[in-house]
Amino acid sequence: MHPRLAEITDRIQRRSAESRSAYLGRLRQAAEAGPARAHLSCGNQAHAYAAMAEDKDRLAAGRAPNIGVVTAYNDMLSAHQPYERYPDLIRTAARAAGATAQVAGGVPAMCDGVTQGQVGMELSLFSRDVIALAAGVAMSHNCYDAALYLGVCDKIVPGLVMAAASFGHVPAIFVPAGPMPSGLPNDEKSKIRNRFAAGEIGRDELMKAEMAAYHGPGTCTFYGTANTNQMLMEFMGLHLPGASFVNPNTPLREALTTAAVTRAAKITALGNDFRPAGEILDERAFVNGIVGLMATGGSTNLVMHLPAMARAAGVSLELEDFAAISEIVPLMAKVYPNGLADVNHFHAAGGLGFLIGELLEAGLLHEDVRTVAGDGLRRYTEEPVLTDGALAWRAGPTRTENDRILRPAADPFQPTGGLRELTGNLGRAVIKASAVAPEYQVVEAPARIFSDQDQVKAAFARGEFTADTVVVVRFQGPQANGMPELHSLTPVLSVLLGRGLRVALVTDGRMSGASGKVPAAIHVSPEAAAGGPLARLRDGDVIRLDVTTGELAVRGVDLAARTPETPDLSANRRGIGRELFETFRRHVGAATDGASALL
Repeated sequence: MHPRLAEITDRIQRRSAESRSAYLGRLRQAAEAGPARAHLSCGNQAHAYAAMAEDKDRLAAGRAPNIGVVTAYNDMLSAHQPYERYPDLIRTAARAAGATAQVAGGVPAMCDGVTQGQVGMELSLFSRDVIALAAGVAMSHNCYDAALYLGVCDKIVPGLVMAAASFGHVPAIFVPAGPMPSGLPNDEKSKIRNRFAAGEIGRDELMKAEMAAYHGPGTCTFYGTANTNQMLMEFMGLHLPGASFVNPNTPLREALTTAAVTRAAKITALGNDFRPAGEILDERAFVNGIVGLMATGGSTNLVMHLPAMARAAGVSLELEDFAAISEIVPLMAKVYPNGLADVNHFHAAGGLGFLIGELLEAGLLHEDVRTVAGDGLRRYTEEPVLTDGALAWRAGPTRTENDRILRPAADPFQPTGGLRELTGNLGRAVIKASAVAPEYQVVEAPARIFSDQDQVKAAFARGEFTADTVVVVRFQGPQANGMPELHSLTPVLSVLLGRGLRVALVTDGRMSGASGKVPAAIHVSPEAAAGGPLARLRDGDVIRLDVTTGELAVRGVDLAARTPETPDLSANRRGIGRELFETFRRHVGAATDGASALL
């Protein structure tokens, strides 16, 4: 074990000692009560089994494991459309394994690709808490000896993990659906978006390109939040090994889903290999997840989601933990937007099995963890294969098949991880440094202050950006308007970079996991709506964003002597369901603590 990683883990364990001990106490008390169905009345059970046809007798007998399925299926979200077929597949596989399975409930699954730049994006972050609540309702029927969680995308997996941790006495396996096959290359799509933003092409060409990029069932192929989630589930031991990046609707994908059902039936309290989710989700698992985030240059959204997920399991993560791990973990992958490859190319080059093997050999992962597949993370260096139609695992790749996409730990793309913490008199922030070219890693320029992204686009359309600029978009934090992603600013700011200007973004909002080429200090905390320093900035203030030193500061200004701006935010309170989320805005925590209204 790398001594620094051991120190960081020990620090997290000490910080979490009281909360984790209390959490494990609750978990063990629930587990000691035995399988929940044993405590249901006959009337309770009759209600639960009334529609289960051929499974009724086994359910009533109570001796076979019953697996609860929590699904995020909808067919508007391409990554989740394959889940339409999963309930029948899961029930059939459960019967073959001597178990039963029921869909316990559904959770909302919002597509950020649809809501980018739209009002609905203001509900996006809070949908994570809604998903946790909805999954909690599903599991509250107390009929299940294990759970399968079907989810892939941005807030869905974090919300489901929060629920799985809250029901930590129940074993849980996360079942992915896989990425869509490669379509229009992501860099070509980006170029066309930039040409449209610059007025060089029309909407018809833009639409043609977008449809060629997003063309079928499965996860978007860039390395954004959805695919970062899938990486995390393997690094944290909640997927079966090698399950993340197998394409939908293929024989291997179906075999992995069947295997997840079979495995779930084996790890309940009714058998001899009880693996409650709360014991898997310990401090080491979260450290492993952060290591994977840094080694792959993953989505900045996870810097906010992981603390919320951890708190649900009694573990306390701080921004300093991410920064410290980033300092010792090399960047080993280049997947769009960090490079030209997509996740299918990454998987073919060696994928997660190669990465995990390299990081284990470098002492940069905890091997001695519990996972849904067994004890020890080394199991996740293996890859699944079909041999004469039967699923098996074999030793995974020990060398990269393409060193422009994936490199060994000893010869990485850069010696430190893909994310950095920024601090200074403007607060604390995070930046996805892995995609930022070296010449743009230090930007010092006058500020232009905006209160929403539409104002930035309008200023761009008027030709107002003619010099180096730090674009500040404030009042975009969780208390202000739900902390929407500002990904639709990426083409505008990229065009300015292309014109030779030095530009950067500073915001208390979020950027998409697909963003990164423009230096962006995001999640600034305290947020402007809570009286944070961004509320005291004025046009023309000189801001320095320095990735190399981790500095985010305004120069030559006494911010304390200024009165903070207090704009009218009433427009963010109504329409497209926003009025329903007022309680979340009132009670949400800071971005650095996970921006949750629940924990």
